[in-house]
Amino acid sequence: MIDKENFFDVAVIGAGVIGCAVARELSRRRARILVLERESDVCEGTSKANSAIIHGGFDALPGTLKAKYNVEGNAMMDRISEELDVPFKRIGALVVARSEEGDETVRELFGRGEKNGVKDLRILSGDEAREIEPGLSDDVTSALFCPSSGIVCPFELTLGFAENAVKNGVVFRLNSEVTAIGRDGDGFTLTAAGNEYRARAVVNCAGVFAAKIREMIAEPDYTITPRRGEYLLLDKNAGGTVSHTVFGTPSKQGKGVLVTPTVHGNLMVGPTAEAVDDPEDTATTGAGIGKLKEQSALNVKNIPYKLVITSFAGLRATGDTGDFIIREDEKVKRYFEAAAIESPGLSSAPAIGVAVAKTVCDALSLEENENFDPVRRGVPRLSHMSDAERAEYIKKKPDYGQIICRCEGVSEGEILDAIRRPLGATTLDGVKRRVRAGMGRCQSGFCSPRVIAILSRELGIPYGEVKKNG
Repeated sequence: MIDKENFFDVAVIGAGVIGCAVARELSRRRARILVLERESDVCEGTSKANSAIIHGGFDALPGTLKAKYNVEGNAMMDRISEELDVPFKRIGALVVARSEEGDETVRELFGRGEKNGVKDLRILSGDEAREIEPGLSDDVTSALFCPSSGIVCPFELTLGFAENAVKNGVVFRLNSEVTAIGRDGDGFTLTAAGNEYRARAVVNCAGVFAAKIREMIAEPDYTITPRRGEYLLLDKNAGGTVSHTVFGTPSKQGKGVLVTPTVHGNLMVGPTAEAVDDPEDTATTGAGIGKLKEQSALNVKNIPYKLVITSFAGLRATGDTGDFIIREDEKVKRYFEAAAIESPGLSSAPAIGVAVAKTVCDALSLEENENFDPVRRGVPRLSHMSDAERAEYIKKKPDYGQIICRCEGVSEGEILDAIRRPLGATTLDGVKRRVRAGMGRCQSGFCSPRVIAILSRELGIPYGEVKKNG
């Protein structure tokens, strides 16, 4: 017998940026919405380890869902970042060529971009490109300039969607891997972490596990291959190496190795693109790091690799259809999918959320939630305040006067807020993603014992039971 509290209108599987965007849009209607996530936190999969780029939309083939939702999602980002208090900057992107073949690719991308509706694209000569980006290689012969491209914090974007969804009534169940889905009349029964849930509709946003989820309800007509991308993150002292996102000309494997400033002032280089069998294989390799250094140096001069502070890898859910899979199943009514969401998935997330939610709400005839509040505010950050503002804030909240992470200037008060807020942090990585404690030059080397002590105290668990992640 399923408990009454476990009856929902919609169950969303997966709490990455797509699942959280869908959940937030669903909360605009009067309905009970559930999000089931196998990990201990939101943003634990593909969404936490990517290029953090809001692409302009010139790369995807015209007529594809990738092109449609990339351009729509890009246009939504100014409003989304304001509503959800998420760092976002339109810094522009350059796709650079170093040969006649590359020049031809640049012209092709320009044509694609125009067909996709990307505004203000320009083709620059090599000299013109170096005028706006002096760090470019002397070998660059031409470049496509896209001023609408931007950079974002993928952690805060995902958390913004999720926390705003909770504010509007969505229920999240973490540490709840879905292990079975059964048809139950005109709805579904889902089993997760020993609990049973009933939902009128299911939305599969499970990333690299999307095909596995589909197997529980219908024969998959697609495959998902995890594609590992390795990255290098450099210290903030290297953040000024380039002022735009710099791409090489793309290949069948993806957009290639990029060099970009991050929204927090670091420099990032990546990714590689390697198909792997294990959907949890996020190891970095010597060969991969070597490839990053070699390929990035072809397009950008004098990258200060001595300032690398960490390397990491993420997995992209690459489908065999070549496009996003966004649909209601033809045979299993009220089963919806947002699958094979690889690049430009982060850029497309706001638009995918709207599209999927509309389809679900129409199918269930859900009414508008007149109490929906689109605003979410993040943790107040000392590093964003003036000296006067900081002093005044510490008077009101003395915990903000105790610095825990010196590299990033993160206070105890910020860490407490990260733990105590909706969907609060329960792990070291959870704190790190919310307020950047441990993101700096020492990579948690000095602050982690103090963060562990705070988590232990706040969660009421022994010091030795605090985890890095789930």
